[in-house]
Amino acid sequence: MSPDESKPEMKAAAPAQPAETQPAKTDEAKPARPKPDLRNKIIFGLSIAGVLAGLAAAYIFGIERKAQPPVFKPVASPYNSAIYANGIIESDQPSGANINIFPEVSGPVTQIMVREGQRVSAGAPLFAIDDSVQKATTAQLGSQAEAALALLQELQAQPRKETLAIAKAQVDLAGSNLKAAQDQYDKRRSAFDIDTKSLTKDVLDTAANAVDQAKAGLEVARTQYELTKAGAWSYDIENQQKQYEALHQAHLSAGALLQKYSVKALADGVVLAVNIAVGGYVSSLGTYDTYTQGLDPLVVMGAPQDHLAVRCYVDEILVSRLPGPDHIQAQMSLRGTEVKVPMEFVRVQPYVSPKIELSNQRQERVDLRVLPVIFRFEKKDAPAYPGQLVDVYIGQK
Repeated sequence: MSPDESKPEMKAAAPAQPAETQPAKTDEAKPARPKPDLRNKIIFGLSIAGVLAGLAAAYIFGIERKAQPPVFKPVASPYNSAIYANGIIESDQPSGANINIFPEVSGPVTQIMVREGQRVSAGAPLFAIDDSVQKATTAQLGSQAEAALALLQELQAQPRKETLAIAKAQVDLAGSNLKAAQDQYDKRRSAFDIDTKSLTKDVLDTAANAVDQAKAGLEVARTQYELTKAGAWSYDIENQQKQYEALHQAHLSAGALLQKYSVKALADGVVLAVNIAVGGYVSSLGTYDTYTQGLDPLVVMGAPQDHLAVRCYVDEILVSRLPGPDHIQAQMSLRGTEVKVPMEFVRVQPYVSPKIELSNQRQERVDLRVLPVIFRFEKKDAPAYPGQLVDVYIGQK
């Protein structure tokens, strides 16, 4: 056999070896699959767990829970036919409002004499403001008034005894000078009449002139004496009198202003609020509140707390349903409690105004207008305080 004939057989046998090893590598790379029985068990277990969870949730959410009882009994009308209104408790004042105290002067507070809840009488001091400058000004005006009074008394006391004595002595001196001059002239005149050559005409004339001067000096001294004796001129006294009165009134005004630095109560009552502290600056506008960023009264006072008033606001559409003053009755309910207090009718404030008293809103989207109606009750009937909001039902007797 030739070499060319044996080559095809070798080419056909060569690919047989890799064909036997290739399937073995493919079987090793495939992942292992779970058996069908295990997979069915897992799915069945999850289904049972879901059914149990659903049954448990249905049982839990299906349990009936009793509602909690209300903290207090809701407000209800005690009358068959009544009008509901909001109200606010106030002091039982004739004007139906608290007493807001503002100072008439400015300065730092140096002393506070009262505390909240304290009963005070009319004229009792409440607080004091630094008055050092005003006290010095008052003392200065007082000294000026005293000086003007002393000068007035001096003018009224004229003539002074010693001054009048001097004026009288000057009159006597002028009279003596006149007598001496007259005697000198008479002597020279006699000598000239006896002998014209004994002295000259000039000497005689000089002596005569001396007499005239002495007479004029005596007249001046007498006039000065009468002027001194008459005392001060009435116009000078009147002018000084007016100056004294002006300074005296200025002193009284400064003293009255000095009293304003100690603020006192003008009526009997109870201190409801003290909005100041020692060292704080106050003015006639009040004191600055850092929380509200507004100006508040320094002290708020109310009437004695034996009785309290309730100012309730009736909507304008319900005003026509208000009973007459002789047939009106009302009951107050404190919010958050079961306290209900009958009230006595006092008066109606005959002025329908925007409802800004309770909310203190100056700008409202709805123009709700109300009529204030005022009632009163004894404080012992309820633990109430001024400023507390209440619910009011107004009925007819």
